[in-house]
Amino acid sequence: MHFVFDLDGTICFKGQPVTEPILQSLEQLTASGHEVVFASARPIRDLLPVLHKRFHGYKMIGGNGSLLCQNGNIKQVARFSPTILVKLKALLEKYQATYLIDGDWDYAYTGPADHPILNNLNPHNLAEKKPLEKLNSIIKILILTSCNMDALHEDLKQLDVIIHLHRDEGILDISPTGIHKWSALKQLHISSGSYIAFGNDTNDISMFEHAHHAVMIGHHEILAPYSDESITNDINVEQQIIEKLAEFNVRYA
Repeated sequence: MHFVFDLDGTICFKGQPVTEPILQSLEQLTASGHEVVFASARPIRDLLPVLHKRFHGYKMIGGNGSLLCQNGNIKQVARFSPTILVKLKALLEKYQATYLIDGDWDYAYTGPADHPILNNLNPHNLAEKKPLEKLNSIIKILILTSCNMDALHEDLKQLDVIIHLHRDEGILDISPTGIHKWSALKQLHISSGSYIAFGNDTNDISMFEHAHHAVMIGHHEILAPYSDESITNDINVEQQIIEKLAEFNVRYA
């Protein structure tokens, strides 16, 4: 069985790396013959710092499906087309939006100097902050602030892109059309119904839809209809995850 894990808010919390007890549970899965895959909204450069180096050879999905990493080798799956980029840049200017925009490795950032997202951005200085026009390709856009976020959201809906609204953070997350975690799983030759998924937000819907079993961490009203069970995100969340993985390890042996 494949086990596919989102990271932030699912198996790592408050910007901290995945803890050793959870890492050991993941290793127990692989020791039993299962395959562990990480699928995050983070680009690969920001995914690596929250995983111990011994996991860097595992399969990874970054940028909500725009990037794949296998055996430490990163492959770009998708980017915004030049035509869409022109329209996106016009909307950013129109609505005075600040952003985090990811290339395949480097990034552009114009958001507030104290924005919480900076806690997870390039923590090991693996990439370079560049002006937007200096990025060779663009795989994902996070809109952090705007003079009118609701109107910007409505205008974005007219474009051929995928939009995730993270209500708790007030962020719009934009990916190229047809790109999501399930599209990336197919690129990794993981078939529908052949994996267990763990996630916590709307960008996990596509992989929940095709999972054999889907576990939601915490409660998200939009994701909930696609989940088979949930784990309460409280002080005991990590222990509950560990126990659930041990249960699945036996059930799917």
